Amino acid sequence: MLAKRIIPCLDCDLNVPNGRVVKGVEFKQIKYAGEPVELATKYYEDGADEIVFLDITASHERRETMAEVIKATTENVFVPICVGGGIRKPSDYVNMLRAGADKCSTNTAAIQNPNLINEASKVVGSQACVIGIDAKRRYVENPKENSDKIIIETQKGYCWFDCSIYGGREFTGIDAISWAIECQKRGAGEILLTSMDRDGTKDGYDLELTRVMSENLDIPVIASGGVGNPDHIYDAFKIGKADAALAASIFHFNEYPVQVVKEHLKKRGILVRF
Repeated sequence: MLAKRIIPCLDCDLNVPNGRVVKGVEFKQIKYAGEPVELATKYYEDGADEIVFLDITASHERRETMAEVIKATTENVFVPICVGGGIRKPSDYVNMLRAGADKCSTNTAAIQNPNLINEASKVVGSQACVIGIDAKRRYVENPKENSDKIIIETQKGYCWFDCSIYGGREFTGIDAISWAIECQKRGAGEILLTSMDRDGTKDGYDLELTRVMSENLDIPVIASGGVGNPDHIYDAFKIGKADAALAASIFHFNEYPVQVVKEHLKKRGILVRF
């Protein structure tokens, strides 16, 4: 059995020197959480298995800033680093890996150009090719009238999951589960799955989404969006069948440090690394 991974996420605003980490609710209501390098170093020392940096101000000009942040981080941080935001072509993957990242996560660019996944996985390998999926529930009255979607029955009714792009600002009408399956076929090595409905709410992950995604894929699924306490992470593993759990608020504001989460999971029978 593979150990489950605990992954702090740093949403980075690079409009200021050295960047700053922020956290929002349902992709809005942004507030300051700290500086990227300092937080990443703290989480590494606390026992994080990986760290994700998401550039929420992604643009060509910001990429150099992010590369500098990654270089500074990897001087003292020795766990896998994943970078997302503004990754639009294979050379962006290469540049970030040269800066010290181990993986790159792509959302908008992959949906707009699915061949990017094929190309990037050939250039840097599937293990470095992560696809971010920001999904929102779309409830339906009659599942038979939506034959082009993968409909699941939830506690609140039948729904499918709509992929969003541009940091949740635009919806595509693309079925998230079908898209993830296609990404796997094209060479993606991992899915970073965020529930837009749960993001920042602290109500727990969307377990129904996480579980159906995990059951339909052979590659790892990282659960994201909504964690408020260690039991939510336990549920992501036990009920959602996720391979890893990503969180931000509970770590940034020191509500539940990484070690506290891992101790809790160990007591409940989840295999984690110390």
